[in-house]
Amino acid sequence: MTLIKSISGIRGTIGGKTGENLTPLDTVKFAAAYGTWLKAQSNTEKLKVVVGRDARISGKMIQELTMNTLTGLGIDVIDLGLSTTPTVEVAVPLEKADGGIILTASHNPKQWNALKLLNSKGEFLDGEAGAKILEIAEQEGFNFADVDDLGEISVIEDYIEKHIDEVLKLKLVDADKVAKANLKVAVDAVNSTGGIAIPALLKRMGVEVIELYCEPNGHFPHNPEPLKEHLKDICELVKKEKADFGIVVDPDVDRLAFIDENGEMFGEEYTLVACADYVLSKTPGNTVSNLSSSRALRDITQKHKGNYEASAVGEVNVVQLMKDNNAVIGGEGNGGIIYPEAHYGRDSLVGSALFLTYLAENGKKVSEIRNEYPSYYMSKNKIELTPDLDVDGILKSVEKRHSKEEISTVDGVKIDFPENWVHLRKSNTEPIIRIYTEAKSQKEADDLAQKMIKEIKDIIS
Repeated sequence: MTLIKSISGIRGTIGGKTGENLTPLDTVKFAAAYGTWLKAQSNTEKLKVVVGRDARISGKMIQELTMNTLTGLGIDVIDLGLSTTPTVEVAVPLEKADGGIILTASHNPKQWNALKLLNSKGEFLDGEAGAKILEIAEQEGFNFADVDDLGEISVIEDYIEKHIDEVLKLKLVDADKVAKANLKVAVDAVNSTGGIAIPALLKRMGVEVIELYCEPNGHFPHNPEPLKEHLKDICELVKKEKADFGIVVDPDVDRLAFIDENGEMFGEEYTLVACADYVLSKTPGNTVSNLSSSRALRDITQKHKGNYEASAVGEVNVVQLMKDNNAVIGGEGNGGIIYPEAHYGRDSLVGSALFLTYLAENGKKVSEIRNEYPSYYMSKNKIELTPDLDVDGILKSVEKRHSKEEISTVDGVKIDFPENWVHLRKSNTEPIIRIYTEAKSQKEADDLAQKMIKEIKDIIS
């Protein structure tokens, strides 16, 4: 099955059979369910929804289907065309819209696409709203508008520029200081909309930009997930051009990774750590990331006398805990920066601008900044189970065995040992347990994972 329905939206591969892939019919059905849900929430006579997309080959088709379904429900649409996830999130409240839809399958390969749904604050929907929309889609309880009440589509082509304006207004972003530092930065935007947004932001900040894969044509030149094994070209380009560092984003520009001046990975987990270090040095306060993110954020937060909390995995959970804890910055270890001064969503433009200002201000090389942080190494594994096994029971047994340690059961079981940690989560879609570990060396992280796999197998037998 390559059609995945969840509380955060619907994603699937293009083509194939209805109900098994993201076909035109599935797109219309899901857009209609979202529009129907919005109308049930609102007392407003005429609703307005912002729609934008990344540069995927299927994007234009999926966007036309989505927008025309909404107008068929009597909803007005603001068409941002080629955009980024954070740009749509910023546009919803600025345009006083009732919701937003981003058409992107994030870091998935080019054959995938998805509809990601936002509320009137430009934030992802909570579980209750997502479940209701899935129910409406299943029942096909749609009531379309009469001919005189159809919605209209209006186009705004320059919203990425408006988004950049908002980023440059942030107090902790100093474009003048960055311009004086005479920085040279290479950018790999995997031929999606980051190729429009990131170079434009850098140029506005007075940075010399070397563009790699910045043509927004949807033909991804490498696996779009910004991991070390996919980023050989930009690592080489940074060294060849003697750039100060490299910026890498995923297709919808909500994940951000850096390459240091030596062509080495800064570490996706450390994007948030570095931005948080800068923000906390100016505005002391609390931070939040999810349970599977690096302990380094906790260390940096405590250095600045703040309080760190970990949420369940999922952006909506991170955001809720950030609000509850008045966090000044937070996000996810996959390079997702959430800075509430801007908005409650992962934003690579905000992350890039904060990091550039930090770099310009302290005058250090990117590798020197990285060396100041505690070094942790992660291992990500999974153990496949037979469908008849009681996964919750297995996790309970693990929790019992380690009851003397610091344990969180917010999302699976996370055991914090003094020198390392392990996080066990069951998959919602397949009979597996995901095993994330982190320690002060790669060997230690790998060994801890293997030890935990053996422990689970012992429990099963």
